[in-house]
Amino acid sequence: MAPQNKRIQEVIVTSMAEDGMAHSAPMGITESEGQIIIQPFKPSTTYNNLKRHRQCTINFTDDVRVFAGALTGRRNWPTLLCEQIDGQYLEQALAHIELELVGFEDNDPRACFTGNIVKEVMHAPFRGFNRAQNAVIEAAVLTSRLNMLPLEKIQQEISYLKIAIDKTAGDRELEAWHWLMAKIKDAGVVLTDV
Repeated sequence: MAPQNKRIQEVIVTSMAEDGMAHSAPMGITESEGQIIIQPFKPSTTYNNLKRHRQCTINFTDDVRVFAGALTGRRNWPTLLCEQIDGQYLEQALAHIELELVGFEDNDPRACFTGNIVKEVMHAPFRGFNRAQNAVIEAAVLTSRLNMLPLEKIQQEISYLKIAIDKTAGDRELEAWHWLMAKIKDAGVVLTDV
């Protein structure tokens, strides 16, 4: 069972499809008593992959295009083979964790997978997110919930997040932001000044 009052970390979970292809998706994970808790919505590709193949990687990256790309059909990020599990991790990951899934609760609307850490690898230092990177991640979360949230909330949040984009975005953050805004507009949400 996932812990209550948990600290959620926004990461990229890479699971393996039946055809051996890596599938990377943004997800909030939690840690409890040395284990990682992953709770994908049902139905989803990540849910199907984890239920079938009980290994995955948790990727920590500061390239927010990966978060935005997963929600806008841009999923072909280069991967490398894991060392201890039958899986892959993102080439641009600053760090990754290789997981063996040992627990499973088939709850609705989210399943709960519990994983033991098999290996942790640091690839490069994490120097923190700037405000624009945080804004892209928050906009990605909103984009993933377009069918769950009131229109006014989405419009309000995007207007506020746009301030950080205008003040601190670099090329990668601008590219990711534009992908997300196009997706939101395609869903019929009217945004002003974005």
